[in-house]
Amino acid sequence: MATAIKKIDPSQNEFLASLEAKSKKPSSFFRTMAHRPEVLKTFVPFYGAVMGPGPTDRRIKELVYLTCSYTNECAFCTSAHVATGKKAGITEDEMRALQTAQDHSFTEAERAAIQYARELTQNAEADDSREALFEHFNDEQVVEITLVAAVANFTNRFNNGLQNMPEE
Repeated sequence: MATAIKKIDPSQNEFLASLEAKSKKPSSFFRTMAHRPEVLKTFVPFYGAVMGPGPTDRRIKELVYLTCSYTNECAFCTSAHVATGKKAGITEDEMRALQTAQDHSFTEAERAAIQYARELTQNAEADDSREALFEHFNDEQVVEITLVAAVANFTNRFNNGLQNMPEE
């Protein structure tokens, strides 16, 4: 059996306790990251700055996050972003399409973002899809889309590497 990282109890970390009080549920992601409290304290506002309101539509951001998470087969992030993706208007059929790389039903702009996220995730570069992104998005949006893909790949690798699974 694989060795698992012990989760930090919120009673041992004030910041973790306040996070869980706001979300009203435990998070194995935060309880694991709490082993490095200073990282957890800086990650949360960073994540919020990337995934919160910005120049790129919420739906595009969720399509990018889900594309990365499906590509990396990250159960934790996929579970979390299926819920937020639905809130952003992504349908069950569209989620299945992302999983199977059947991108034809998306708009051209969405396809450009999805293909960019997939290529960046698979190759850590995006030479084949970057130009199409610039046909639909301005510089600020391209940077934001890249940040979303980078954060998704960070959380995917953190969760997959430490075998963090979604909460029931």
